[in-house]
Amino acid sequence: MEYDDLLARAYDDLPDRPGDGGRRLQVPDPEGETDGAFTRLTNLGAIADALSRDPDHLHSTIQRELGTNGQFQDGRARYNGSFTVADFEAAIDAYVETYVTCSECGLPDTRLDTEDGVRMLRCTACGAFRPVQKQRRSSTTETATVETGRTYRVEITGTGRKGDGVANKGKYTIFVPGAQEGQVVDAYVENVSGDLAFARLA
Repeated sequence: MEYDDLLARAYDDLPDRPGDGGRRLQVPDPEGETDGAFTRLTNLGAIADALSRDPDHLHSTIQRELGTNGQFQDGRARYNGSFTVADFEAAIDAYVETYVTCSECGLPDTRLDTEDGVRMLRCTACGAFRPVQKQRRSSTTETATVETGRTYRVEITGTGRKGDGVANKGKYTIFVPGAQEGQVVDAYVENVSGDLAFARLA
């Protein structure tokens, strides 16, 4: 057997490393279609199954991330407004960061439980647990805005489903390709949709 083949087999046999959890998730790409004043996410049920999460919870979180209302039925969701597949990808990335990925070991081997009225994320891989209930933001924080064409200095606090750096500014979640967790970077905002912003390194 050739050396390259042996090396490939050895890599295949290696266990997943902490921090590589996002790459272990086999999440279907969102399938969106425009329907007049609405946008449908036709495979929300399949995405929720891949994440091992309640589809109604995923749906309500996507509504909040997109800043809109909608309906969910029979595995399909409909949202008021016009949204792109990239909008849905960003909302799902934010969901994975908050409700799926363990903040200690980076693996997706977690359960989402409710204890004394508080949602808790418990990791079956390392035993870590943390509350995931969204904190109420102060009125000062709520007034913070993110605008297209402006540059903001932000701290990267997480990693999205596709490896993009994730930062928060007020009510906005900002995705910055090429940024790594723990970095403080200047992010130039190229597009804003609801409370999701898409930026590049400035």
